[in-house]
Amino acid sequence: MPPKKPIPTHFLCIPLVTAHSRPQLAASLSAFRSDVTSPVPLGFGLAEDAIRPLGTLHLTLGIFSFPRGGEEDGEARLARAREVLAGLKLREIWKGVRGNVPRMPGSDAEVGEEEEERPKITLRGLTSMQAPTQAAVLYAPPVDQLGLLQAFCERVRDVFREAEVMVDEGRPLLLHATVVNTVYVKNKREWNNGKAGNTGSSKRGRGGRGGGKWERLVFDATGIMDRYEDQVWMEDVPVEKVAICRMGAKKVVVDGEEDEAYEVEAEVEF
Repeated sequence: MPPKKPIPTHFLCIPLVTAHSRPQLAASLSAFRSDVTSPVPLGFGLAEDAIRPLGTLHLTLGIFSFPRGGEEDGEARLARAREVLAGLKLREIWKGVRGNVPRMPGSDAEVGEEEEERPKITLRGLTSMQAPTQAAVLYAPPVDQLGLLQAFCERVRDVFREAEVMVDEGRPLLLHATVVNTVYVKNKREWNNGKAGNTGSSKRGRGGRGGGKWERLVFDATGIMDRYEDQVWMEDVPVEKVAICRMGAKKVVVDGEEDEAYEVEAEVEF
């Protein structure tokens, strides 16, 4: 039998919700939620719980598997990952990435000191993980014309790979901030009855523990993607930290508002 796939328990990420970004993201996500959950034809009829909560927004850099019990001690491996994170020199990594990019004449005068010291993130547009007509996950990609953010994130990820504490997913790193994910929709019957813009449907398969059945809800996202093609969700937000978070967002209250967020196991600041 082929070896079992590691069970994801934690992930490495750049948290996107900061004091600087929260007002931008809160306004963008609130307007988006109001629009896409409104009934057709003005909106798209998506379920409220398909829209990800503000506090969950992040860029995933890699996945960890630290299960408790079994042949390997998950707690010991998590402790090792914390050590690797604590040893990261984010400014040095960023400086090395920037040093590999040729400078255009006169560019020094246009680059601020803060941007020299850390990357800034702008999220623009909306893209589907799947074919747009059979979408289950929509995400906002970061603007990265020179590939600096991608290179920085790959170098950070590679430190954990070299330490052999990160799962090798066997695919390139895709930086994305998930905005819509139908896996969180609770009322699947309502979805399948055509409430999702009259395009809601499901795909069945087998998987998971014990080979049980799973159901993925899909919808036609072409209209939403067209409408939000140039949407700026947040702009020029400095990266503040890199964190190891536990899978499974928890309910929290921020400034009197209900939200969700991932439990932070450890973090390192710029």
